[in-house]
Order: sequence, then C-alpha cells, then structure tokens
Amino acid sequence: REIDAVGGEMGKIADATGIQFRMLNKSKGPAVWSPRCQNDRDWYSVEAIRRVESQENLTIIEGTLMEIVVEELSNSERNGIKGVILNENLQIKAKAVILSAGTFLRGLLHTGLSNRQGGRYGEQAANYVTENLLKLGFVNGRLKTGTPPRVDSRTINYNVTEEQGSDAPPMPFSFENEQITNKLIPMFLTYTSPKTHEILRKGFEQSPMFTGRIQGVGPRYCPSIEDKIVRFSEKERHQIFLEPEGYNTHVVYVNGFSTSLSEDIQYEGLRSIVGLENVKMLRPGYAVEYDYFPPHQLKPSMETKLVDGLFFAGQICGTSGYEEAAGQGLIAGINAALKVKKEEPFTLKRSESYIGVMIDDLINKSTEEPYRMFTSRAEYRLLLRQDNADRRLTRYGHRLGIISDKLLKRLNLKEELIKKGEKFIENESVSPDLINMLIRERGGNEITQKEKMASLLRRPEIRLVELLSLSESNSNSFVGAMKELQSAKLRDEIIEQIEIKTKYEGYIKRQQVEVEKFERIEEKFIPEDFDYLKVKALSSEGREKLMKVRPVSLGQASRISGVTPSDVSVLMVYVGR
Repeated sequence: REIDAVGGEMGKIADATGIQFRMLNKSKGPAVWSPRCQNDRDWYSVEAIRRVESQENLTIIEGTLMEIVVEELSNSERNGIKGVILNENLQIKAKAVILSAGTFLRGLLHTGLSNRQGGRYGEQAANYVTENLLKLGFVNGRLKTGTPPRVDSRTINYNVTEEQGSDAPPMPFSFENEQITNKLIPMFLTYTSPKTHEILRKGFEQSPMFTGRIQGVGPRYCPSIEDKIVRFSEKERHQIFLEPEGYNTHVVYVNGFSTSLSEDIQYEGLRSIVGLENVKMLRPGYAVEYDYFPPHQLKPSMETKLVDGLFFAGQICGTSGYEEAAGQGLIAGINAALKVKKEEPFTLKRSESYIGVMIDDLINKSTEEPYRMFTSRAEYRLLLRQDNADRRLTRYGHRLGIISDKLLKRLNLKEELIKKGEKFIENESVSPDLINMLIRERGGNEITQKEKMASLLRRPEIRLVELLSLSESNSNSFVGAMKELQSAKLRDEIIEQIEIKTKYEGYIKRQQVEVEKFERIEEKFIPEDFDYLKVKALSSEGREKLMKVRPVSLGQASRISGVTPSDVSVLMVYVGR
C-alpha cells in the first residue's frame, strides 16, 4: 500500500489480477492489520509486462549482463558508472544503473543431493556479475530461499480440508481503485502430522541443508518444512495452505511445505497430509542458493557507496519477499532518475514509512540472513498503518511526478472531510434514548445524559457509522457532505480514519511526541567526509562501525549496532563544532 501511495504499480497489478483478498490480524489493533492477496500467477505476469511495455519513452532490451563498466572519477576516490555490457558485446552507456538480480547471482537449485545451476525453475543463473562486483571492491555473502512442491488440484480431497474464503467485500490494495470486481476463489487449510514429520526425517541424511551442501543462510521467518521440524520439534503439526495458482490451471502451490528434500521423500510426505492422500505432485520443491551483497555498502538512496550511479535493489541486498523487493526497487528507481537529473536524492524516514524502516535497518544493521519486513520492526507502527499510507506518502509521489493531480485532489478532499468529521463528533451530542439500546446489546454501561459522539466512540463496542446514523443534524453538516460523496470507498476510508484516531488518540499522541524527538536528532547531519579517526573519545567498535556505514545523520549513527550512546554524545559535540 505504501508502494501504491508513492506511485508504484504493484498494488494496481495485485488488484487487477487478484483471486483472493483477506485482511489479516483483524482480531488485533489496527497497527498490525495486514492486507493479503493471492494472484493468478500467469495473469499477474502478463499484466505486469503489459504495463511495462505500454510505458512511454521506455525501451526494453533483453540479454545477459556480462559486465558493469565503471570509470575513475576525477578528484574522487570513488568510481562512476559508465554503463553495462550484455552478451554478444552489446554495450549500453548509462548515467545510472539499477542491479536487481533476484536469486540469480551464481544461483544453485537444490533437490536432495542433486543440484544444478539456475536462478529459479527453468531459468539460467547469472554467473558473471559477482566476480565483476568483487573486482570493484564489493564484499558478498551467500543466502538461500526455497519453494514448495506444486500439486494437481484434481487429486486433492478438499472435503476434509478447511475452506478459507475471501473477505466480502474485498478491500483493494490501490487507493486509486474503487472496488475488486474479479471472481474470488477460496484457498484451503490442512496440516502436517507426526507421521509427516517421521517421513521427512528419513530424508534428512540426503538433505542439502543438513549435509552442508547449502552454504547460504536461510530465512528465519519463512523456514523450510525440514527446518520447522527441527526448530519446533515439540509441535505435532504445521499449517499447510493449498493455494490455486490461477483460474485456468490445475496447479496448486503447497504453501508451508517449502523444501529441498529428495523428490521421493517430498512425494511420500505430501501423501501423509490430510486431503493429499492421493495427490499427484507436478513439480518438486527446491532450495535456491545465491549471492548477495551486504547492504551496509549502500546509501539510504539505494546507491552504492563504491560506484557513483550504481544502485542495488531486492534480494541482492539480502532481503526476501516480493513487497520488500518492490519497495527497494521503487526507491532505487526514483533515485536513479533524480541522479540523472542532478537533483537531490529522495529518502523516506523510519518515522514515516515501512519502506523507510526497511532501508534504515538494512543499511545500519546490515543482514546475514534473508530480511523480512514485520510490524514489530517499526517502533512507530501505530502511525504507520496500512490504512493511512496515502495520507503519509502520496504528496511525495505527486511532488516526484508519479502521482496524478486527480489522486492528489482525492487526498485533499479526504483530509478536508476528516477534519470536518473530527470537529463534528467533538461538538455533536447523542441522547440516552437514541444510544442506550445499542449500548445494552453490546454489554456496555448505559448513559444517563447527553454525551458527545467522540466520548461514545472511545468505547470499544461503539462504531462511528452507527453514531452517524443517529445524527439529527441538518444536511449542511459533515453528515450531509458524506452523503453527497459519490465514492463509497472514500466514505469508508474517511470514517475509518476518524474512528481509529479517536479510539487510539492517547497512544497516537504519545508516538507523535516520540517522532518529534526522533526527527530532532535525525536533522543533525554528519558531513560525508567526516574523519572518525580524529575523534579519540569514540569507542574502537563505534569508530569501526561508523567508518563502515558512514551515517548521514546523528540519528542514523545512533541506530548502528555497536555504536554506544556515549559515542553519539561525543559525535554530537564534534558535529556541533
């Protein structure tokens, strides 16, 4: 939703090709609500390509990257990007290059004891880039991720699984889309059993993960099924989601069964799962091992520190996940364009976006395992909700030229009506005879005299839409303005924003105070050529980490692991001078 709010395409493609939409964590507070969709795999790809190919002034050239060409910059220790060389010696000059190599850098696909080169199923690895980057002075590491087997839906007994339908109505990802009109289909939930785990353990002797054939570190939060069995040995079962890959296919993705075990063990293990007793496996799961470049080598703009004009984005930075890659790609793309235009880079703070939290984490803490974005990583998550991404970020997108005037106009109207609504509920009162029946039904304490709507709304059992239906105000009020809105979705968004702010007002104000403190230290900039060796009062570890990361502000310096509060205090004195 943040990608969409800034002007990216991912949310729009997801809405256009989605086959199931669900809002996760609704039983908890709005800070952790999380929209999820399942997409038609082939349709998503076709729609993404269609959007790229229809983009004006864009030329698409397909080929294999053989070399990144750089040149020495005058009066600088850094190199500058000159362009790239593709296969058949095709040379392309460029002032900016974004390398988003996915899992393809010296990629190895593992199934049991067999492995083969590849970036993913059916596609070749990229074997020249790593060596080229190492010669330029970059350091690399090795990570791994995995994928589950695919099975034939016609051989699944869905009657013994749990059906999981879509939300009704589903909420679009994109703020631009009014509604989802696609036909929605269910997913199905089943579980492994002790028998499944026993079968899979038989294959551990031939597992590339346990025999040491895979050197790369796997994802902590999306582990393979064999990793789950070892790490959570006390659990008798694990969730398995059966997800159709689209409308016009019999292929089902066995989510939760990511594995690199041998094909025969995978097949036997699958058939021990309820509903899959007679399943036909269409393709075994596999692990993919690949090179990445630790992200302490990047600036917050996603530009590399070693090569001026060279940007990284996605798995090459050590992240895992589609949204994580897209968020980095968007920021790298924006900054590559700004670089060519000789304009200042665009960055997002961790106090205003999850994209900002992710990039800040990567650069300051780097990563030795595939990084995933979670709400728990954001200290200001009550302010960084999925529902207010447009309010936080759309003005940036408009300033950059990738959000239309129409969308900005929509946001301005939304903000105006939110303010009117907040003022309205602070002034409008509701009498006991109108509200007490509803309060009784919800098990609350009845009121004995008129009470302001805002006060009533702070009760967990009361909803704003119910209070508005009780309003006796005239048509010129906020209620009248809401009725005149043509967009039902915009109306729902406004009501949701007012309700969340009112119910969580105390917590929100507390986080806003914390953000103000954060931004004060964030605005104290450190010169790019600052000489940490001259600051004798720094701890040795602090000096080493500061020289490695080269933070742009005191705020960034304070978040580098190994840099102590006393190091920051010392820096504050020197930067003040």
